[in-house]
Amino acid sequence: MFKDHSSKRLSVTDTLIGQGTVAEGKISCEAGLRVEGEYRGDITCKGDVIIGECGVARSNIEARDVTIAGKVYGDIQTTGRLTITSSGQLHGNVAAKALIILDGAVLNGSCRMNDKQSEGAKTGSQPHAVQDRDNSQQSAKEQREGAKARQAG
Repeated sequence: MFKDHSSKRLSVTDTLIGQGTVAEGKISCEAGLRVEGEYRGDITCKGDVIIGECGVARSNIEARDVTIAGKVYGDIQTTGRLTITSSGQLHGNVAAKALIILDGAVLNGSCRMNDKQSEGAKTGSQPHAVQDRDNSQQSAKEQREGAKARQAG
């Protein structure tokens, strides 16, 4: 008679900020959020966040997956994928596990890719950091030697 809703997958858009609506504050949601209007404030979502083509978010967004078809002014942190469609604009920094930028999209900011290897570096093993430092030292040495060869030649 009673259904168990605890096993319900949180992938449905439960919250909508519709076109023509202007909202301000802080949103924290368990399921999905879609913004077709304008929103100002932080967004923390365990589900997916979609900024529609008419949507404008002046927000820092933290969510599982984020899709931008409108405009976002703020930083985005995802545990999954960030997709910026051809009509989408992001003016802020990104930290994501996966990044998809379609032709025509705008990304003004820096991007940091989060993956399992970088998480391993945080726990104490530092092979990537040491390897990157060694590569940059080797590259600098090669540049100096190349400059000396050009001066001599």
